[in-house]
Amino acid sequence: MSEGDAELSAEAFVEYCETQARLLLGKVDQMEAEIDELLSDLDAEMAEIRERLDGHADAVEGTVTPGPDGGLDVAAIEDLEADLEERQAVAAAEQSRMVAFQDLAVGYTELAADLPDAADGRAALKRVLEFETERDAPAYFPDRQTVLEAAAESDDDDS
Repeated sequence: MSEGDAELSAEAFVEYCETQARLLLGKVDQMEAEIDELLSDLDAEMAEIRERLDGHADAVEGTVTPGPDGGLDVAAIEDLEADLEERQAVAAAEQSRMVAFQDLAVGYTELAADLPDAADGRAALKRVLEFETERDAPAYFPDRQTVLEAAAESDDDDS
């Protein structure tokens, strides 16, 4: 047992898990705001396209000749549609990512609630390491070191 092991406590890991959960939920709030803004932009663009199409349909009598001089620019509409579909796919991917962050936050919260049952700090550490390994937690914290990363770094230093 090294000197650092004596300082380990289940309470410290509870606090760590609660902090991680709060950080994740903060990121979820940020992502949610960004997604809402993107969806609002998409809705506005869809309304604009509908308005253009409806306005064009009302103004046209007879056969429509596509093109800049002859009426509806089909290529431009198709480009807009492709752009919108791409941006909708980005929004859907961001929503999935947001759910993954929420799930990890819930996991940390549940782990924090269970850790006081750990016999000691080493047992709590083991449970946190297992949790972070199973959930690939370091991938969610590019700017913050997780316990798993710190332990791996410590193992590397001991080698």
